Amino acid sequence: MKRNQMSSESMNEETLKNRETAGDERRSAEGSAHESEAPGEGRGGVVSDSDDQLLLDQQQRIEELEQRVEELQESNLRRAAELENVKKRVQRERAAIFEQAHAESVEQFLPVNDDLKRTLQAADSLDDERLRGVLDGIKLVADKFEEALKRYKVERIDETGVPFNVDLHDALMRKKVEDEEVESDTVLEVLESGYRIGDRTIRYAKVIVSE
Repeated sequence: MKRNQMSSESMNEETLKNRETAGDERRSAEGSAHESEAPGEGRGGVVSDSDDQLLLDQQQRIEELEQRVEELQESNLRRAAELENVKKRVQRERAAIFEQAHAESVEQFLPVNDDLKRTLQAADSLDDERLRGVLDGIKLVADKFEEALKRYKVERIDETGVPFNVDLHDALMRKKVEDEEVESDTVLEVLESGYRIGDRTIRYAKVIVSE
């Protein structure tokens, strides 16, 4: 009987010790968990130094990317401007080539027009009815030729009494005039008409100017 009572007491003491040991281990684990969170307060607490550095690195990276984007935008704008300048230059060169070819083509026909004009001027002094029909035909061709020149915006340079212009005239002779009102370097006579297309002179007018 005493043995059973002693055995029961031993078991009770062992059970109490086990419970105390389990309680100590639980409290130790909870304390360790609190200690692990204390330095950084990472979850729901204050940001740690490593988190601050991460934010700074991210902000620096964002600034670098923004600067790179700005540089690329400026580069694209410069390239777009350069491309636009190239397009304009090509257009100007094409227009210049076209005008040059246009002027050279028209210039080939100008002597024909001059010959028609001279023929009509010489025929004005003739009084031969037999030639009248031929002269009318020549005049018709000359008029059509003039219309064609106007259609291609070719202007004749044949004015007299205007100041001599090196961009329009070629002075072959200087002549003294009696009229004192006539200023020096005035076109007195046009020996051969000139022609121009817009601001481009394709043939200079051969003129006589005053001294």
